[in-house]
Amino acid sequence: MKHWPYPLWIAHRGAGKLAPENTLAAFRLGAAHGYRMFECDVKLSADKVPFLLHDATLERTTNGIGRGADQPWNQLAQLDAGSWHSRKYTGEAIPTFENLARWCIANRHFLDIEIKPTPGQEAETGDVVARYAARLWQGQAVPPFLTSFRPESLQAAKQAQPELPRGLLLDTLWDGWFDIARQLDCAAIVCNHALWDAATVAKVQGAGMRCLSYTVNDDWAAQRLIALGTDGIVTDRVDLFSPA
Repeated sequence: MKHWPYPLWIAHRGAGKLAPENTLAAFRLGAAHGYRMFECDVKLSADKVPFLLHDATLERTTNGIGRGADQPWNQLAQLDAGSWHSRKYTGEAIPTFENLARWCIANRHFLDIEIKPTPGQEAETGDVVARYAARLWQGQAVPPFLTSFRPESLQAAKQAQPELPRGLLLDTLWDGWFDIARQLDCAAIVCNHALWDAATVAKVQGAGMRCLSYTVNDDWAAQRLIALGTDGIVTDRVDLFSPA
């Protein structure tokens, strides 16, 4: 098995749905619930600054309009990324990837970085995010974990910084997924939790990779995954599951 220094429980986008996703407020809230590992989404601005945003467009989680990739960072930095969630978080800013990285390192938290490229920027985003991650975590005992649904992004990350662990995200078990994961020298497969069964877990772990799941918000689902012997659970319910 590949080296795996990470905890079982991972807080989705900071604190799931309890705070505005992918903001520092959300990560602080997740930490207040005892979580030590977090998942985030990273893409590139028009001037190639890695920043946190799940969607290609800004409308759902900010007061901005259009694609984040079409705007320079100095414009994105002025957006309100909190008021859509609740009045309490009005004025919360979009963080840069570096903002979050420095917070994680200072507090000895672990990070699962989903490389979330705007369509057409798969390889470029994988390359830039991997280079930033290597620079920011230089000298740290535990590196961040890079994941993506896009094999092109993981391939670019591997070429840029092969020492950083990688994970292939899957929403279906599409033809060739296992061979692609091995070609990318992945440390883990990160599946929709419903895809795991005993045979698939055995196949992945037998190849030396770990088995992670997203997004697990029900106790029955978590208990099933623990019984299967999986290695990581991404959840929105930081208020329901104790990471201890």
